[in-house]
Amino acid sequence: MRAFLCLTVLLCSFSVAIQKNAALPFRDPPSDAVDHVNPLIGNGGDSPNGSGGMIPSTAPPFAMTRWVAQTRENYVSMTPYNHTDTSIHGFQGTHQPAIWMGESGQVVVSPGAGKVLPKFEDRGMTFSHDNEVVSASYYSAKLEAIEGGEIVAEQSATSRVGHLRFTFTDTSAPYVLVEATRATVIGYSDTNNLTYPEGTIVIDPDNREICGSNPERQDYIIAPLSTPATNWSGYFCARFDQPFSSWGVSRNGTVSENQTSGEGAMLSGYAAFAPERSQLDVRVAVSFISIDQARENLEKEIPDGQSLEQTARKTRAAWAEKLDRIKLVGATKDQKEIFYTGFFHTLQYPYEQDEYGRYYSGYDDSVHEGVSYTGYSIWDTYRAEWAWLVLFAPERLPGMIQSMLQDYKEGGWLPMWKNIIETNIMVGTHADSLVAEAVLKGITGFDLDTAWEAVYKDATVPPIADNTTFVNYEVRAGLSSVYEQRGWVADDIHSESASRTLDYSYDDFAVSVLAGLLNKTDEQAFFRNRSMTVPFSIFNAATGFMEAKNASGAWAGPDNGWTEGDKWAYTFDVVQDIPGLIAYKGGNASFVEFLDEHFDGGHNDHTNEPSHHIPYLYTLANAASKSQTRIRQIAESNYNSSVDGLSGNEDCGQMSAWYLFSALGFYPVNPVSGEYVVGSPFFDMVSIDLPTSDKKLHIVSPGAPSKPYIHSFSINGHRLEQPIITHDELTRGGVFLFQMKDTPQAWVSGITSGN
Repeated sequence: MRAFLCLTVLLCSFSVAIQKNAALPFRDPPSDAVDHVNPLIGNGGDSPNGSGGMIPSTAPPFAMTRWVAQTRENYVSMTPYNHTDTSIHGFQGTHQPAIWMGESGQVVVSPGAGKVLPKFEDRGMTFSHDNEVVSASYYSAKLEAIEGGEIVAEQSATSRVGHLRFTFTDTSAPYVLVEATRATVIGYSDTNNLTYPEGTIVIDPDNREICGSNPERQDYIIAPLSTPATNWSGYFCARFDQPFSSWGVSRNGTVSENQTSGEGAMLSGYAAFAPERSQLDVRVAVSFISIDQARENLEKEIPDGQSLEQTARKTRAAWAEKLDRIKLVGATKDQKEIFYTGFFHTLQYPYEQDEYGRYYSGYDDSVHEGVSYTGYSIWDTYRAEWAWLVLFAPERLPGMIQSMLQDYKEGGWLPMWKNIIETNIMVGTHADSLVAEAVLKGITGFDLDTAWEAVYKDATVPPIADNTTFVNYEVRAGLSSVYEQRGWVADDIHSESASRTLDYSYDDFAVSVLAGLLNKTDEQAFFRNRSMTVPFSIFNAATGFMEAKNASGAWAGPDNGWTEGDKWAYTFDVVQDIPGLIAYKGGNASFVEFLDEHFDGGHNDHTNEPSHHIPYLYTLANAASKSQTRIRQIAESNYNSSVDGLSGNEDCGQMSAWYLFSALGFYPVNPVSGEYVVGSPFFDMVSIDLPTSDKKLHIVSPGAPSKPYIHSFSINGHRLEQPIITHDELTRGGVFLFQMKDTPQAWVSGITSGN
């Protein structure tokens, strides 16, 4: 009865809050959740590396193209919009999936008035954040036209089409420039390392279109040599609602009037309009297949006659359908902005690469029938982002997995970090984990035989030239040289060897889980055994840390062999066998002391993913209250509602996925275990409407905002003896009731191995 009364009171308070949400322009349909999305979170600072690396883009979930005001030219480690800038140079359809990856086939649309200014450095128009509207589905800014007057720029988008509207006030000779190609920075932040992609422009005044192509792909230098995506290009087609009064082509900053086509580097096309045309509407479709396909995408997604308001409403409705599935009670305005913006971030990648049943594959340089996604930051997202997608975007998972299987068929391997094609960076074959977790949690609709074939190849077939320091495809580099024979990847042969050793062992565990689900008992036993023995082959008992080894078996040094982490983070990275790790560290008490030393010594680096599961390990060593303390501290230190509101970079949703799961009160420490470790819920109540369940889940934790410690926990009236929630319990719905206090409470229980 007490649980029922708590739930009733909280639901009533939530209902009152919803009724206060009045409809405002571009806020149709009403959604309190979408209203609290702040796309500027994570865009602060002059160097985006330490503040999230996010941009205020408008597009629906998993959109092929995101549209954003362009304040600077983007490249690897640089975003196209930064909050510190004071001028807008255009509006960019970007395919840069994360700050650390490059741009591909982008297009820029830049309004102007007076003399046509094609160069980026010349065309910037001053704006103020005071006159800027930023949301998930609509953006606008007032621009000071260079020759006087004002241009109000508005923007929304569907998956493959940007919708822009420009209103000219007290200006003369309005025009719109469409940039096809630019000088592009390749590599990592070396602005002197330029290439000059050669594209095309075609202007059709009769049909009011400017179309073209842009082969820019900044990541090409790191892709495997065997899959060069030779004929890759981005294509676009911009259609205007007003007739052209004049037009022309610009090459390398030189404008040629009356030309209707051009090709080459530093290429743009423009259309000018009569002065009385004070408002222009332009829809810009993109394609990875052809200009004709771009035009088809335009007609399917934003047909002639559709207003910007209609486009924005459709996109907002798509976000509301997702974000309204979670209702928060007891959250402040800032907390709502953190939570719902995080939810917004988690539903952007991987992004759509197919176009109505067809897609371009850079692996074999051909167009295929089927579904396709790109922007797979799997080393980051296998930890919690994928588990979030399983819960809230399950309809996407079959296509995302089938897309990876098509990559395997066309390129020979499952992806690791795919950006159009494999970019061949990071370590581990964590697509194995994605597939196994999906099957474990009931996702169907993809070729299971091919899935097993692909993950089995990951675990058993070494890359070409594996006994050398260079391999074409990274996959499990070191598999043949030492890992299969002695149990570790040799540091004197392969870089990042210690991280590889631990990552491969986790991937082996994932393969064993999939084998068990497919009744492949021999393979299950083999990979399970390897996953449990390999990690401790690099445990140095003399120091108490994981440490890289050379081929001879000699220790390579405590600072060698790590990927975006160090010996502190990676010594805890045996999520498939935490009981085994605890035993190696001398038992629960010693392990808890080691965790204390890790946190109190400032070694926990939440800005990077290898640390994300670590605060939850206290709970698995019978010190749950310490997990609850650390989780709250990390959330408060690394997340806020300002432009600097993300530490590190978002990495395609993983940073936000940590916060979202932690706010709900649990986290998938071992993603392929089918279990979540209990943490500390942040809010009085969370009501969740899962897409796969007809029964809502209510997480009720009265007093949680100020009381971080759990004194009891029950699921549908049954007290939980261990701090573990199964995926089945989560998806069945009902009431999770936490009794919260402001003093620690020991939760003594057994620990599970995740088997």
